[in-house]
Amino acid sequence: MVFSGAAFLFAFLPLLIGVYYWVPARRTGARNRVLLCASLLFYAWGEPVWVALLVISACVDYICGLALGRLRERGAGAGACRAVLIVSLCANLGLLGTFKYLDFFLESLGLLIGRGLPLPGLTLPIGISFYTFQTLSYTLDVYRGKVGVQRSFDRFLLYVSLFPQLIAGPIVRYSTVEHQLEKRSAGWEDFSYGVQRFIVGFGKKMLLANPLGAIAVQAFGADAALLSPGMAWLGAVCWSFQVFYDFSGYSDMAIGLGRIFGFRFEENFIYPYISQSVTEFWKRWHISLSTWFRDYLYIPLGGSRRGPRRQAFNILLVWGLVGLWHGAAWNFVLWGLYYGVLLVLEKFVWGRAAARLPRPLRHGYTLLLTLFGMVIVNANSLPHIGAYFAAMCGAGSGYLSGAARLISDHAAEFFFAVLFAMPAAKLLGGKLRERPWGEALRLAGLLALFALGAVSLVRSSYNPFIYFRF
Repeated sequence: MVFSGAAFLFAFLPLLIGVYYWVPARRTGARNRVLLCASLLFYAWGEPVWVALLVISACVDYICGLALGRLRERGAGAGACRAVLIVSLCANLGLLGTFKYLDFFLESLGLLIGRGLPLPGLTLPIGISFYTFQTLSYTLDVYRGKVGVQRSFDRFLLYVSLFPQLIAGPIVRYSTVEHQLEKRSAGWEDFSYGVQRFIVGFGKKMLLANPLGAIAVQAFGADAALLSPGMAWLGAVCWSFQVFYDFSGYSDMAIGLGRIFGFRFEENFIYPYISQSVTEFWKRWHISLSTWFRDYLYIPLGGSRRGPRRQAFNILLVWGLVGLWHGAAWNFVLWGLYYGVLLVLEKFVWGRAAARLPRPLRHGYTLLLTLFGMVIVNANSLPHIGAYFAAMCGAGSGYLSGAARLISDHAAEFFFAVLFAMPAAKLLGGKLRERPWGEALRLAGLLALFALGAVSLVRSSYNPFIYFRF
């Protein structure tokens, strides 16, 4: 089940809201159980067998958290606590490695030794990359003494399975919702904000990500040797817009749904396409992931505390793993290392010089490098990456062209894609609130946005969700 599907919008969500608010607000435990049952049903809708894996993952870290708490109470040494942490690390990374990376590792090993190896062909459970990082962060924070031990398994399982952020993030740390699991309020202001935020995300997904993504599919799905330069560049631009509006739209919907039920999740995207450097870009893009790797890997490795060489190594290692987290393929690893190299170069080579350039040049430089990164992550193989870049440079035959016509046909989508990549809508909303009629106009606009998104949902057969494959 996905947020932009008819079953969720017109059956699951209205029924859940009705049942949830029928339970008195003072009965947080009962409301938690309603959400827990709904979340497990939501996850089981498409792949019921993998609910067991999610529960097993939650059980492991719940037990590890209890064990760490008891060891601390008894005054046990650091070695015992570290052993429990290692169990959690092995269990979480073992599950993730088996289901997401085993085929990739065996296939790569087969290429290395020169003969094919049998592949198990395990299905990738939806959301495993997200919920394993969430449960692992809980154990790490308990080990560090940053959060208390959760002694209620129902509450912990709700944290892991909470449907707004279950299958595509943002990666919600336990510390963010620790107290909200025990007591929270969802008044009219929260409900209203949540609905409005959900509608904005739904509009991004249906009215921008999907139509522009269809153009990207044409470009990247074709033989790159046949592409004209204009079509190749247009495909890269459309893919950049698609992945941004698809994922940021989903994050908006997740944050809005969380607020409807009294949870406050942190922002995951803050206008990344207005960045003035690659470093700034990653402070604005998929924030929950980049900060997770920063806090749980980069800083423990030593961060910047052990000299420039070690810092450069740490950056490259972390970003290679960031790439691998996104997908079990070499183009993802290359994409991660690409950003790692850029971040190292900005840090130690050209960062200060670039910071003195005029803002338009810094912005253009960042967008261009981001666009190249988008090509790397969307190509289906390493040869495809090279062929696509060659097409962008004019090496293609030009047989598949028509970029100008596509831009003209989708002029409205391109206009709004550029507009909403900037804080323009937020500023406009603030101005409208200052007018006596502004709030009514803003709400009418949101209703129109939802109606247009619903029409698009009914009429269109192209409604993918990119981050399912991550």
